[in-house]
Amino acid sequence: MKISLAGVAVKDDKVFIARRSGGGEMDGKWEFPGGKAEDGEGREEALEREFLEELGVRIRCGALLGESAFTHRGETHILYGYRIYFTEGTEPIMLTEHSDWKWAALDEIRALDFTPSDLSLLPFIEGELS
Repeated sequence: MKISLAGVAVKDDKVFIARRSGGGEMDGKWEFPGGKAEDGEGREEALEREFLEELGVRIRCGALLGESAFTHRGETHILYGYRIYFTEGTEPIMLTEHSDWKWAALDEIRALDFTPSDLSLLPFIEGELS
């Protein structure tokens, strides 16, 4: 079983999302940014590292919002969605693994070409916005 991480930042009833680039099946899809933990790395530590590497911003992890399971290429993954906080603001974003980013309302997220695994976190995020 593999573990994936997603960071959920909220501002003015909108959520921070980014559009993946770099080819592959997920190219062009929107997501809640995150990644995977390296050996010996905790989930929160990994998420903080991923945001710094992929977006050039520092974050602080808050509470675990929820988790969901999905299958990709025959392998089961668990996706952990954490509430995150930008510690230095979001400007400027350095896009190394993404082609775009924005703050989006949940209705907009549902209408975008979003990664199915990340969409599974929406029920937990709705609770954060209400």
